[in-house]
Amino acid sequence: MIDPFGDARVQGVSIRSLPKVSLHDHLDGGLRPDTVVELADAAGVELPETDPARLASWFARQSDSGSLVKYLETFSVTNAVMQTREGLTRVAREFVEDLAEDGVIYGEVRWAPELHVTAGLSLEEAVEAVQEGIEQGEDAADDAGRGIRVSQLLTALRQGDRSAEIARLAVDFREDGVVGFDLAGPEDGFPPSGHREAIDIVGRAFLPTTIHAGEAAGLDSIRSALLDGRALRLGHGVRIAEDLEVVTRKGEEVRVRFGDLARWVRDREIPLELAPTSNLHSGAIAAWGTQLEDHPFDLLYQLGFAVTVNTDNRLMSRTSLTRELAQLVAAFDYGLDDLEAFQLNAAAGAFLPVEEREELIELIGEGFDA
Repeated sequence: MIDPFGDARVQGVSIRSLPKVSLHDHLDGGLRPDTVVELADAAGVELPETDPARLASWFARQSDSGSLVKYLETFSVTNAVMQTREGLTRVAREFVEDLAEDGVIYGEVRWAPELHVTAGLSLEEAVEAVQEGIEQGEDAADDAGRGIRVSQLLTALRQGDRSAEIARLAVDFREDGVVGFDLAGPEDGFPPSGHREAIDIVGRAFLPTTIHAGEAAGLDSIRSALLDGRALRLGHGVRIAEDLEVVTRKGEEVRVRFGDLARWVRDREIPLELAPTSNLHSGAIAAWGTQLEDHPFDLLYQLGFAVTVNTDNRLMSRTSLTRELAQLVAAFDYGLDDLEAFQLNAAAGAFLPVEEREELIELIGEGFDA
């Protein structure tokens, strides 16, 4: 395994040192194991392991067990220690510090406020606590000479009934750190069309939306995200490859027939928030294989889709953006130009004003040129 905080290199350059953009990263999936232990002790939460190293291994085993039930158990642990203002602020601060340490210069952190109010916090107080932690993390990173900006994406649970409430919350905080709205949870049986009020609320406010789709379910989930959910990005979206038919292969040359949905996503440059390790763990790429080399990432990239590279849940997948990029380099023989293309795609898809996206693109270009 490549060390998530190691010094993997491409063309002699440290991947960790390169400027990166992270679009799909869950707050409750990015805690430090020692922080989980300390917060659990303070809150009286029982853990499966109390040693940070063994706890980290437990998270990794559960997440790569092939069982969705075991995978979801890991989030009950992290969410249990994120129920106070102090806990949320600390987790958010460390989340940002860890991104900056990994070379990320812009990130969007997604989380579901409704999962963090069981100890008495209001939804508003929870958002404020996370924003306080983000700003503390940005300041700490700046003091360490690592400039970073992080924005919030507020997630509603598609199996729940509070999506309209979360949509209003996102709109209310759009001037205080929130840049977009997300729908997550079970894709099968809970389409975005069931959350029309929420989609209308953020739509009328012109607040961008990204929706989990094309991960646990196939093309219908992607179609619904785009048509019913008005998604500007696809959370994962890896199964858009099901709408591609390989017609012929001659050496490295591949001829592909596009379905209408795949062509729309490609031609409209709708960003795919791909998370290679997570896609393996969740079985999202089971139709293509069980190894990273089987991931349709390279096919989508070569065909011109707006692919981006993400971690999804750094704790559960025991990963970092550096590690994800290093694994792709090893699997597909990518070079610096390819890694830069992934960052430029992410910068272009960020939920920021165009002027700020252009500044981000300039920073990426300067960093890779250097």
